[in-house]
Amino acid sequence: MSDLSEFAVHSKAELLFPAHLIPNLRDLRGPDWRDLVDRVAALPETHPDSLAFVLMMIELNGCLKCNSNNYKFLRGCFLCATQTVQSYKGSDGDLLELYQRAKKELGQHLQQGVRSGEFSLAA
Repeated sequence: MSDLSEFAVHSKAELLFPAHLIPNLRDLRGPDWRDLVDRVAALPETHPDSLAFVLMMIELNGCLKCNSNNYKFLRGCFLCATQTVQSYKGSDGDLLELYQRAKKELGQHLQQGVRSGEFSLAA
């Protein structure tokens, strides 16, 4: 495969969940989820609440384990995130709790810094 065509195949995948996809997740769950997505999507990508949402999605999607040999990578971030949110077994309230945890961890990092190995939502 030429370099150009390989780039075209993988151009829909990013290294980590991108904030510009947040609005696309709006109608995948109930009203609480929709409200969160609407609120966060209206913020700049660098706002701490937007960054917390991205962090939550990185954890949910397993972005840190994704690579170019992964089926999810080949499908792209949009389809991966859509499938992840739609198939999440918990309630919308559970997702909002994950968001709050991500927001808290990010806030701690911004205020104090985080020591190596301590940054994880999976605790």
